[in-house]
Amino acid sequence: MESSFVKRFVSTVGAGVLGSALTLGVVANTDILQVKTPQEKAAAVTENSTTPTFVQTSSNSGSTLSDMVEYASKGIVGVSNFKTTGNRFAGNSELAEFGTGSGVIYKIDGEAAYIVTNNHVIEGAGKIEVTLQGGEKETAELIGSDALTDLAVLKISASQVDIALEFGDSDKLRAGDSVVAIGNPLSLDFSGTVTQGIISAPSRSIEVKTIAGAWEMDVIQTDAAINPGNSGGALINAEGKVIGINSLKIAESGVEGLGFAIPSNDVVPLLEEITKNGKIERPYIGVGLADLANVPYMYVQNIPEEVKGGVMVTSVDPTSAANKAGLKEQDVITAINGTDIKNSMELRKFLYTKLSIGDKAKLTVYTGSEKRTVELTLTSKTTPIE
Repeated sequence: MESSFVKRFVSTVGAGVLGSALTLGVVANTDILQVKTPQEKAAAVTENSTTPTFVQTSSNSGSTLSDMVEYASKGIVGVSNFKTTGNRFAGNSELAEFGTGSGVIYKIDGEAAYIVTNNHVIEGAGKIEVTLQGGEKETAELIGSDALTDLAVLKISASQVDIALEFGDSDKLRAGDSVVAIGNPLSLDFSGTVTQGIISAPSRSIEVKTIAGAWEMDVIQTDAAINPGNSGGALINAEGKVIGINSLKIAESGVEGLGFAIPSNDVVPLLEEITKNGKIERPYIGVGLADLANVPYMYVQNIPEEVKGGVMVTSVDPTSAANKAGLKEQDVITAINGTDIKNSMELRKFLYTKLSIGDKAKLTVYTGSEKRTVELTLTSKTTPIE
């Protein structure tokens, strides 16, 4: 049974606040993620200032842009998400195409070909179908996915696959570098669409909402046109290498040329872990959270004035490290390992990027006006505390 606090909290704040919990939630599956206003990072990557390699595009060039696109397009596929419609109890349920996106063939291993796409393209699918460049259709096996980074790995037979595209080094990108986006905007009717542009910014940080909660995603910004259906497709440099997986755009009236891709150097290690484990294992505290800024005054009136931000615990997993360490509903977490946190996204970012499963975490916690330190050992969500 829910505690009286949770019942009062939900009725006062609404289910929207609870959506920022560390535990998974559910949101509508859309091909283009809605994003908040992007915030620039402190500096773009300038570590490697080597002059980029340009490909000539004149008619007498040995390797033209058209040649590169013709080759790279063989590694781009359409991805169709089929979901069950109707009522299975009435005997009229069937699988119907719910949406389409794009994918990139990045590895051929024996008789299998592996494809990377976006998690939001295949989320909730009862069946996933891949359409190759020549129109051949294959039912794909979902190897694994990760909602927070918006990546998924599919596997199909390699019998009709010609090539696998190579990943480039996204850390070498500079603003102004030429790129092309290849994918299937709007539907498979426009499969293999190519748009050209430049790198607008090699490194941005934008806030996105995923089914795993709010997240600050590191992305490449480009003005190459990215539209619904392009999700999961490739952002390719002049050498024909994949330097990003197209994922989202600013979807507001009057906004043009603001598309974003997940950098290849972030994608590659994630694909390896998803392929190996079927998911990304992350450290788990075991609490549901609400940003302190969204909590009604009646629940925070006893917290000292010097507390300017944090998160309130709204639920505690009884099998988690949080429960073992004594965290309770209405506790307010204001810092982790000495780093102040303003909201649940900052806590999640620190937890997932600075700590690992098995590490110890020290939380600064207020229970009303009483301040204390809670120390716990982080586990994975699938490894409960005994």
